[in-house]
Amino acid sequence: MNNKTDRQNDVSSADTAAAFKRLYETIRTLRAPGGCPWDRDQTPLSMRSDLIEEVFEACDAVTLQDTPHVKEELGDVILNASLIAFMYEQNKDFTTADVLNELTGKLIRRHPHVFKQSEGSACMTGGINTSSEVISQWDKIKENIEGRKGGSSILDEVPEGFPPLLRAYKMQKKAGKKGFDWTTTEPVAAKVKEEFTEVQEAEKRVKEAITEADNRAEPLTEHSTPVVDAAQLHLEEEFGDLLFAVINYMRHLGIAPETAMDRANRKFYRRFSYVEQHMNDAGIPMNGEHIADEERLWEEAKQTGL
Repeated sequence: MNNKTDRQNDVSSADTAAAFKRLYETIRTLRAPGGCPWDRDQTPLSMRSDLIEEVFEACDAVTLQDTPHVKEELGDVILNASLIAFMYEQNKDFTTADVLNELTGKLIRRHPHVFKQSEGSACMTGGINTSSEVISQWDKIKENIEGRKGGSSILDEVPEGFPPLLRAYKMQKKAGKKGFDWTTTEPVAAKVKEEFTEVQEAEKRVKEAITEADNRAEPLTEHSTPVVDAAQLHLEEEFGDLLFAVINYMRHLGIAPETAMDRANRKFYRRFSYVEQHMNDAGIPMNGEHIADEERLWEEAKQTGL
């Protein structure tokens, strides 16, 4: 049985190597003189948004558990990463092989509990039996073996270019590693309620500032006085604190904010599109005067599982 399994693994490894070689040669052809004009025009900078989009699409396919779509989208992620790597190879900065070898070396170095000859074995303090122990060991290896100490704060390890929701989530995780964290969810939930109350109080101050400014109930954008502006900025700050607290609550419950927000966006799209289509079919304008019909269709959309 073991020999059969080993043979299957050898075939799988050979197939994978051949498949990646075919991809690499295809990319070389696309980027070569006489290749594809679009591919030849791209640069690592121009490919950034494509890479980000493909990663999100792959994550969405995984979330939907759409296996055929996952296969396709992961291929697009690999293509974008490989294409960018080859651009650097063409510029003689590093090769695609360098990228793969560095990745493999890092995997071995950070898993000394699996690869006994790993450089990271110097950071092993005992048996590794849980995921949290693995992560703790990774941190030691990154700091002591790889010299990745970052800046003056552990939070400097979180890239400033991350989307705000993701950056908040990552900073909270980093702070938690320093012991700056609650050990139960009760105070985390209480903090969300506290921040929501502060948002309501800040909203009240904005309304009071507007009333004091001109005693007219007009849109906030039509007002611009120092008092109103200050109140509005304070409301913005309090909303930020509320979002930060909600993200922290999600983190404690093992929920990734980016993924949860993406699911909410897609659910809203499905349900609103349902309302929009049925209102259009019934010849009812969506102008704010038929909210009862819209709410009825919204509930109908929910009942259909959208």
